[in-house]
Amino acid sequence: MSDEYAAVKRGKLILKGDKPKAKKRKHKKAEKSEDSKVDEDCVRHGGWWKAAKIEDVTGSISIEFGNNTYISALDNGLFTIGAPHGDGEGPSPEEIFTAFPAGENKFALKSGYGKYLGVSKDGVVIGRSDAVGPMEQWEPVWQDGKTAILSSLNKFMSVNSEDSVVAENSMAGEQEFCSIRSNKSREVNKVVIPEEEQGDLAEVEVNYVKKFQKFQDKKLRVNDGSVSELKRAKLDGNLHETLLDRRSKMKADRYCK
Repeated sequence: MSDEYAAVKRGKLILKGDKPKAKKRKHKKAEKSEDSKVDEDCVRHGGWWKAAKIEDVTGSISIEFGNNTYISALDNGLFTIGAPHGDGEGPSPEEIFTAFPAGENKFALKSGYGKYLGVSKDGVVIGRSDAVGPMEQWEPVWQDGKTAILSSLNKFMSVNSEDSVVAENSMAGEQEFCSIRSNKSREVNKVVIPEEEQGDLAEVEVNYVKKFQKFQDKKLRVNDGSVSELKRAKLDGNLHETLLDRRSKMKADRYCK
């Protein structure tokens, strides 16, 4: 993945005697730019990104050997390497497969013809099975930033000199290195800490009191109990219940009476 490129904006010209205006703070935009790095490799492949763990190998995938060339299904149940694609292009329909989990660290592949990919005893990759058996299970291997796919016969998938897809070698080299690509959403569910819970436990309690307490006399009422009680509650997983109980004892909260 290449480095993020940032747009540079020219500042407004300041004349002599003018007082520079304070810059407006743009927290949200700054955070967004930091979190939105562009995956240029993904862009070059039409939105198809490299899988890096077994959990990524589900749904629609393509297997790329070389640069922008993918294995392609033929109507006779065999496979070849497709024609090169230009930058920004994804795989063709016959180069897209459906991946399913098939045991620990293994997956199965179904072609667009509705058949599962397996391997024959002579090492030819074939797609003629209606069900997943031992011969239709594949294992991805990731090491040192490179990817290879191991067949049930402990031979790695590759493309031979005749452009046929085979699994013949027990050692992975340049010929066996590939990229498993997916186009499913990569949205990451971030854990968002509520504003009230930011800070130490003493500050957290004050924040919650400010949020819920009535301010008839403009005085903030905080329970004078020990913070150690909150520490224990946090470890026990009942921090919110303890905070509610402490607020209720003050008899000043609109939700705790």
